[in-house]
Amino acid sequence: METRKKLLGLTCDELKAVAQTYGLPAFAGKQMADWLYRKQVRDIALMTNLPARAREAMAQDWCIGVEDPIQQQTSKDGTVKHLFEVGEADNRHNIESVYIPDGDRATLCISSQMGCQMGCKFCATGRQGFQGNLTVAEILNQVQSIGQPETLTNVVFMGMGEPLNNTGQVLRAIDIM
Repeated sequence: METRKKLLGLTCDELKAVAQTYGLPAFAGKQMADWLYRKQVRDIALMTNLPARAREAMAQDWCIGVEDPIQQQTSKDGTVKHLFEVGEADNRHNIESVYIPDGDRATLCISSQMGCQMGCKFCATGRQGFQGNLTVAEILNQVQSIGQPETLTNVVFMGMGEPLNNTGQVLRAIDIM
């Protein structure tokens, strides 16, 4: 089974390189970043300021990479827990992120790892063990797939895992956000 690569998680410079691979000028990478991270499209065909032939060619090799939560649970106060499936096809795990509305503010607590290696006895995540680090795409997906990203005033790395134990991916995600 052939898998297309994900655009989600690529920096502007990386998107410029992708654009040039398809015969587009480097500035098309910035346009792609705008479509991905500001307009949050889910289909390459919607990147309408790129030539149709380039979009069609890119869609053969690439996908946006946004995946919806597999489950959502809403509490009485409006807090929404999102359950995501992450990892490779042969090694899938679940992670959570939590959307917390509070008046004119809304915070999203996102995960940076599958489980946690700290083993803190008071923490359910620590007791479940460590299955691996999330990729930049898996981190960003938590923000882009929740259905109300425009309401967010805060994004915090307080979900599953210790963010500083996945520094490279966390810092790349922060840079893109």
